[in-house]
Amino acid sequence: MEKRYIAPRQEPQDLIYGTRAIIEAIESGREIEKILLQRDVRNELTGELLKLAADRNVPLVKVPGDKLTKVTRKNHQGAIAFISPVIYASLDNIVTRAYEAGKDPLILILDRVTDVRNFGAIARTAECTGVDAIVIPSKGSAQINEDAVKTSAGALHHIPVCREHNLKTSIRYLKDNGIRVIAATEKTDKSVFEGDFKGPLAILLGSEEDGVSPAYLEMVDDRIMIPMFGKIGSLNVSVSAAVVLYECIRQQK
Repeated sequence: MEKRYIAPRQEPQDLIYGTRAIIEAIESGREIEKILLQRDVRNELTGELLKLAADRNVPLVKVPGDKLTKVTRKNHQGAIAFISPVIYASLDNIVTRAYEAGKDPLILILDRVTDVRNFGAIARTAECTGVDAIVIPSKGSAQINEDAVKTSAGALHHIPVCREHNLKTSIRYLKDNGIRVIAATEKTDKSVFEGDFKGPLAILLGSEEDGVSPAYLEMVDDRIMIPMFGKIGSLNVSVSAAVVLYECIRQQK
């Protein structure tokens, strides 16, 4: 009987293996998307990595060893880091630059949007509508990888992304700097077409499963919803982003 040829598994090209290598990469300024650390490995180096990741706001997840083996067959020594294809921006710099340029900032905040393709599609629309930056939480957000960049049609190479440790703090910062925050949510009767999108603005979108977190809804300046006239009660979050952003552009132009 003829043997079937099985192609060898391709190793991802955007990985760093080993605790020391990851520490050196972070200290040298490499942009790290996420770190997977084997949960039962504890030594001086892993302690150093944990502290460095916390200090630099790099997401780190403790996982079983077999999960690391599924990612790579190389000697990972209990730690794998995913290199980010984008360089994260500072929200403070984004807001300052917009005001210094004499324009009203337009920021998009994504709360727990975890699907990579949805994120890429949102980034594409955001870039096309002139959004100054996309703000995401450091944990509970889609991984920005080559699939996200591809789905965004390259938009992620052009639009700044701010990875924030605490969205509450970010929302508070935006409001303190004269930027109104409007949430797209089903928990309101106010149509998107009745909203006021003029002036400095941040649009907040939530996950498809749960919408915007209640804690963030309490902080926003206004809430709007997208009217539904069919039998299906919701839109894909990337489509919702397009609807809201283009209504915003229609009012501002």
